[in-house]
Amino acid sequence: MAPLDFDEKALPASVKAELRGVPSDTAHIIAGHLVAASELIDENPELANAHAQAARRRAARLPVLREVAADTAYAAGDYASALNDYRALRRMTGNDNYVPVMADCERALGRPLAALKLIETGEKASLSGSQQVELVLVKAGAREDLGQHAEARRLLREAITTTTGPTEAVARLHYAFAEILLADGDEKMARRWFASAESHDPGRLLDAQDRVDVIDGLDPAPEDEVVLTEIEDDGKADD
Repeated sequence: MAPLDFDEKALPASVKAELRGVPSDTAHIIAGHLVAASELIDENPELANAHAQAARRRAARLPVLREVAADTAYAAGDYASALNDYRALRRMTGNDNYVPVMADCERALGRPLAALKLIETGEKASLSGSQQVELVLVKAGAREDLGQHAEARRLLREAITTTTGPTEAVARLHYAFAEILLADGDEKMARRWFASAESHDPGRLLDAQDRVDVIDGLDPAPEDEVVLTEIEDDGKADD
């Protein structure tokens, strides 16, 4: 069932604008699913995805619903579904910033060569600074998938010395480089780069400090368990 009692202020103005073309009763149901998906995506991505897909079925032509469905499917590990929606979004909007996550979906589906082909198109596009970093991370991962470890390391090292992206993007580069070093057995340098990632991550979006603690022989802080219930589909598909 869609949550019917929710705070509509939780919806961004851009989302509300897209929903204006939908009948009010349907828009209210969609809004409830979107709010639920947003609240659940970190704690229970599978349930968030169920809400997002329920919203998408009611108005699949709306880009915002495609994007939420793609993001939650990606978070839930349903990479084939996510890739389909990201492809549709790129066609609908002409926005190449979806290329890095599309390439990562190809990687997750065991297709690193397809990922690299997509990345080539992304390298020729005008991506945002954070998405340029994402492209490098996915490219390095695809090279790792192909057994090209030295090339993956080179890509990350080069990006670290040249990137001027947002702080979070820098943190992700340092974290990925630390993992490469750890795979090489260089715990001392890996610890240094995990610590650097932590210093560039004030929002604690990464678990870099936990990785430092593990290298130091300490137990990382336990995560709280969250138990959530499933939802039932309560509507018809939008043809």
